[in-house]
Amino acid sequence: MTEISELKSWIGNAKEDFSAAEALIQLKKPLASGACFHAQQCTEKYFKTLLILKDVDFPKTHDLSTLDTMCNNAGILTGFPPQQLIDLTEYAVRRRYPGDQPTLNEAQEAIDIAASIRQFARKFLGLA
Repeated sequence: MTEISELKSWIGNAKEDFSAAEALIQLKKPLASGACFHAQQCTEKYFKTLLILKDVDFPKTHDLSTLDTMCNNAGILTGFPPQQLIDLTEYAVRRRYPGDQPTLNEAQEAIDIAASIRQFARKFLGLA
């Protein structure tokens, strides 16, 4: 896969995750856990897209703090609050299991964080 087609693939998947997050919270019976998961996935994929653009290999990880640090080390100074990344990372795996389900407010917050990271990444990538 060429770098351009690889970037487009990651961007397409990130866009799909963002759309899914927004759709899941708008349902008659909102699915907060699923919305949070897709918000995290959107963010993860945009970080990885930025790293691909900078030709930086990244580990198979869901840890947004690690990916953010890698972006910063590659010269992509994101400035995202570390606690937001830590909170959003929790939705990748741990909070997908019964017991500690996110509230609708937490889901909207996760989507808002993903939206700000999405906006940053798309601007950096020169996308509308």
